[in-house]
Amino acid sequence: MTSRLEIFAVPGLPMVHPGDDLAALIAGRVEELRDRDVVVIAQKIVSKAENRIVDLATVTPSPRALALAAEVGKDPRLVEAILSDSQRVVRSRPNLLIMQHRLGFVMANAGADHSNVAPMDGVDRLLLLPLDPDGTAEAIRARLATRFGARIGVIISDSFGRPWRRGTTGVAIGAAGLPSLIDLRGQPDLFGRTLEVSIVGFADEIASAASLLQGQAAEAQPVVVVRGLDWTAPDAPVAELVRPQGEDLFQ
Repeated sequence: MTSRLEIFAVPGLPMVHPGDDLAALIAGRVEELRDRDVVVIAQKIVSKAENRIVDLATVTPSPRALALAAEVGKDPRLVEAILSDSQRVVRSRPNLLIMQHRLGFVMANAGADHSNVAPMDGVDRLLLLPLDPDGTAEAIRARLATRFGARIGVIISDSFGRPWRRGTTGVAIGAAGLPSLIDLRGQPDLFGRTLEVSIVGFADEIASAASLLQGQAAEAQPVVVVRGLDWTAPDAPVAELVRPQGEDLFQ
C-alpha cells in the first residue's frame, strides 16, 4: 500500500527510428531509477524501434481483404495489413473494424495506426504492434535494472477504446518486473468479508496513469516513470490479462 505517487515524463527523447536502442535512449536521459520504479513506454516508439512499419504500397490485398474493405469503406491494403496481424474480426461497420489481435487483445484495427507516424518521402506507412511486447519489456527492464542497480518494472502501453464507455484510456500490452494482475480473492475486505471476485488489473492501472502525461496527440512524451508503488504479488506478463475465451461473455 502506498499513499503518494510521483509520475514524471522522461525529457529530451529524440524521434525514434528503426533500430534505435530504447534502453540506451532512456538510460541517457534519466538521472536515476529506484527500486519499484515503473517505466512506462508508449507502444509507438517500441514499434518504430522494432521496424514494425508497413509500406502500404507493398501490400497486395487478398480477396477477403477486398470484400471486407468494401463493407467498411477502408483502403483494402490497410485491411489486409490488419487481417495479417489478427486472429479474427470481432465486429465491423462502416469505417470501423474491431479485431482480435494475434496476441489476444480486442481492439480497433488490431492496433494498426497511422497517427504519429511521420511520412517519409511521401510514402504511406502504417505502424503495427510489437511482435512480443512482454519480451521487449523484459529486455528493456533487464538493461535498465543493470544500468541503475534497481529492481524496476517496465510496461509497454497503448490506447484502447472500451465497449461500454466513450473515450480511450491507456492500457498495458507488455510488462516485466511486476504483476500485471493482482488476485485479491480470498483476502478479507475492510469489514472482514472474504473477497470472491476481486482481481486488479495492476499493469493497466499504471498504464492509464502514465497516459495522462503521454497523451494521445502531439505531447511527445512517450516514456513516463511512475514512482512510489509497492506490491508483493509475483511478476506476471500482460498475457495474463487476456480473458480466456471460456470466461468471455461478450464475444
